[in-house]
Amino acid sequence: MKRLFDIVFSLIGLIVVFPFMIPVMIILRLTGEHYIFYSQDRVGRHGKMFKMIKFSTMLRNSPELLSGDVTLRNDPRVFRFGRFLRLTKINEIPQLLNVLIGNMSVVGPRPMPPANFNFYTEEAKSLVLKLKPGMTGVGTIIFREEEEILAASPLSPGDTHRKWISPHKARLEEWYLNHQSLWVDIKIIFLTFWVIPFKDSTLPYRVLKGLPPFPEELKIVMSDE
Repeated sequence: MKRLFDIVFSLIGLIVVFPFMIPVMIILRLTGEHYIFYSQDRVGRHGKMFKMIKFSTMLRNSPELLSGDVTLRNDPRVFRFGRFLRLTKINEIPQLLNVLIGNMSVVGPRPMPPANFNFYTEEAKSLVLKLKPGMTGVGTIIFREEEEILAASPLSPGDTHRKWISPHKARLEEWYLNHQSLWVDIKIIFLTFWVIPFKDSTLPYRVLKGLPPFPEELKIVMSDE
């Protein structure tokens, strides 16, 4: 049922957004480094690697610069137009092709580069690998301000992920593993669009009952920003 939903959703999505993708592709071709799409190795279900597709928003050799695969707020590697694409999440649209192919789902854990995946403990890795990675998910919604957290943290980006972000993401994905259903997926898709304009909204916690509470240490980091 989930795979059927993914196929129908991705096909309809590609048909609907294609006219809007054309001007984006033209602008990308004329700006930045003049390439439209960016693909990167990501860890898929059961540890199988795949190429995730996005609209390009950063320098091509970004993983070799500054913070590597971790993107920071006001990251200088991001193009001006790329900032708009990332803010509006338009850069994620090409992943509908990954969903149609079958190496991603509409809803699931965010697919991570191998280096970032290693921020998880071994126990958390085994849990996350049970799920097909998604365009959006519980972790995506709750950590919609991840770049701000990394900017405000007194720790390095890697240590912030390892100590605070990744453990809570693992708890969120465990919640999804235990509660996943078509209805839950529909609510997560709705919340994904909701938190773009209302980034401080607490609606996810009211709609998705029983979500693990946001860690107090991260609340302190955000309040100190």
